[in-house]
Amino acid sequence: MNISLILKGMAMGIAEAIPGVSGGTIAFITGIYERLLEAIGAILGTRVAGTFRREGFRPAWHVADGAFLLQLGLGMVVGLGFAVVAITWLLENYPPVVWAFFFGLIVSSAIYVARQIRHWGKSAVTLLIVGAVFAYFLTTINPLAGSTSPLLVFFSGVVAISALILPGVSGSFILVLLGMYTVVFGAVRGLASGEDGSLLIVACFAAGCIVGLAAFARVLTWTFKTYPDRTFALLTGFMLGSLNQLWPWRNALTTRIDSSGEIVPVLEARVMPAQYLGGEPYVLAVVLSMAAGLAIVFVLEAFATNKQAETELGNTPSPDKT
Repeated sequence: MNISLILKGMAMGIAEAIPGVSGGTIAFITGIYERLLEAIGAILGTRVAGTFRREGFRPAWHVADGAFLLQLGLGMVVGLGFAVVAITWLLENYPPVVWAFFFGLIVSSAIYVARQIRHWGKSAVTLLIVGAVFAYFLTTINPLAGSTSPLLVFFSGVVAISALILPGVSGSFILVLLGMYTVVFGAVRGLASGEDGSLLIVACFAAGCIVGLAAFARVLTWTFKTYPDRTFALLTGFMLGSLNQLWPWRNALTTRIDSSGEIVPVLEARVMPAQYLGGEPYVLAVVLSMAAGLAIVFVLEAFATNKQAETELGNTPSPDKT
């Protein structure tokens, strides 16, 4: 069992539980993003099914990178459970501190991704700007009204799952903007009580997720291989543009009722600590939390670099003794 992989899955699960934070970002900075896309593409394509028909379960499991996905999925489930308890409590009691940590995390993630770009041409700069503007725009638009129409539920699944695997864009936040957050999560809760229509909504959403995941994972895998610098530039832009959603001090302008029946903010004004109306601004704690978020990515990068250097050193053949 790979404990490191399970911990990475936990971090992704925690991120996806919070509107405004992307699990794709966590996958990217922990070095498993491209492997995840490859595994998803293999499962939802024809490779795994064809291998299963020709050779059986074990070779198909290997082609799907099943052990990787199983351990990552286990970590995500644990992370989601942790987020429901711990992160929810922290957001209720110390929201500026939590948002500051994620703000710092995304800043350092954007720097990390930008450093992967080998050649800064006009196209890379243009895509960075486009990505930043698009992500910023998403954080400022008014949410749509929700609908239980099967077609719209299916479409929301396609879009939300695509955002889930895209660094810098939050799948749960996209559901909020589409007005489908309460519809989808309410239907999931309604399954337990046998509420009429819940199964259809969940099934349509799940079908949309499968279609979106199959298409988008393949597109991203292809762009990483064909246009790596431009892809990295676009992802950097997405991360920078999403920072507007993570500013620590925000006053609510509009609200919504979530799946638990609680009133939560949707559109918010970004303010300085002196104008913050949400309680204690915790300025010192915010600064420290933001610094921790900034540091964690560079610590992970340094650890990964050292590990790679040790591996390469260990694989280097020793010189012949004379």
